[in-house]
Amino acid sequence: MSDLISVEQAISLLRANRIPLQTERVSIEHALGRRLTKPIIANVARPSVALSAMDGYAVQFENARTAGGRLKVIGAAPAGHPFSGSVRRGTAVRIFTGSVVPDGADHILIQENAERDGDDIVILEGAEQPRHIRAPGIDFQLDDILVPAGALLDPAQLAVAAAGNNPTVEVERPLRVGMLSNGDELRPPGSDLQVGEVVNSNPYGLAGLIARWGGEPVRLGVASDSIESIQAHIDAADVDILLPIGGASVGDHDHMHAAFTDRSFEPVFKKIAVRPGKPTWFSRREKTLALGLPGNPASALVCAQLFLVPLLGVDWRTELISAALTHTLSDNGPREHFMRARIEINDDGELEVTPAPSQDSSLLSTFVHHNALIRRLVNEKAQNSGDKVRVLPIAPILQQSQQFENEKRVQILL
Repeated sequence: MSDLISVEQAISLLRANRIPLQTERVSIEHALGRRLTKPIIANVARPSVALSAMDGYAVQFENARTAGGRLKVIGAAPAGHPFSGSVRRGTAVRIFTGSVVPDGADHILIQENAERDGDDIVILEGAEQPRHIRAPGIDFQLDDILVPAGALLDPAQLAVAAAGNNPTVEVERPLRVGMLSNGDELRPPGSDLQVGEVVNSNPYGLAGLIARWGGEPVRLGVASDSIESIQAHIDAADVDILLPIGGASVGDHDHMHAAFTDRSFEPVFKKIAVRPGKPTWFSRREKTLALGLPGNPASALVCAQLFLVPLLGVDWRTELISAALTHTLSDNGPREHFMRARIEINDDGELEVTPAPSQDSSLLSTFVHHNALIRRLVNEKAQNSGDKVRVLPIAPILQQSQQFENEKRVQILL
């Protein structure tokens, strides 16, 4: 095992050590963000019968072609209460949007084109063709695949699942990811900080990322700078993946490696040739995995994007896109560099990307104003403004004008 491996080697090892898939069936009420293991199938057609698309009168088209004609209203069909009879020549049934179209009707005379006169209606405007009826199965047919396996369920997909008469769905059991912070200096948000103390911000950003990728974030607390404290937290953890944060460098108080080794975790790799995040490491003990992230906040978030997602079944390399640089980049060094950047759509509708002015691994606020990572390969040559680069979006892409308006709004609020 080499101490320093490439990004691609790290991803291959992480994917090879993924925990085998386990599934469970859950209510659609609790399925948001869960990954499907079986496709969602339509148990009914939608609609299952012909429905009215407008308020008005269900009629035979031949009776509605001429203005001035009169039709006798023989009943009504409110939504949920179908008319039990049939529409015949010279008759009409009062109908509403979403109501079942009665037998014999092939056209809806909208109420704006009819005038009520006692038990009759007078046609104010003749129809040129049958209209305003939603045919059975126009949305989807019985046994159609509504959502494919592998999808991370979003609100629209859940609505479709419900419309297809699916009360439950089969999804991956979410892997429990335990975030273990380390450092005597760490304090929770809201603390009265003393000199040398810092707020423990990493778990809050990481928890959101874990949930977004279909995992279940678990906060394991903060271990002090001692092997014994770290091991106590390891022993108490009931998770699939341990995510120790910090304590992986070469300082006198960095004890993560030793603590996990003493608890029988076998190292898979110890370092990655990447910026930021060289100290990222990975170990395994039977069915429990441990991915060590750097303690610097920016490094932790970037490395979670790159190296935690493969353990959760996501390959971020498929999400890389191309965008034009707005600034010159110098030669890259012996490690891949994932530069925080802002990608946006310019006024010509093209994607362009601007690197953050500082790539300091301790700077967290850059993620608020930057929505992407530029991937620069090992020893990649300098690139000029206008050159195309590989970009990993990590937040929505906006138009330049939207970015400007949003930032201006923030400035006004401040």
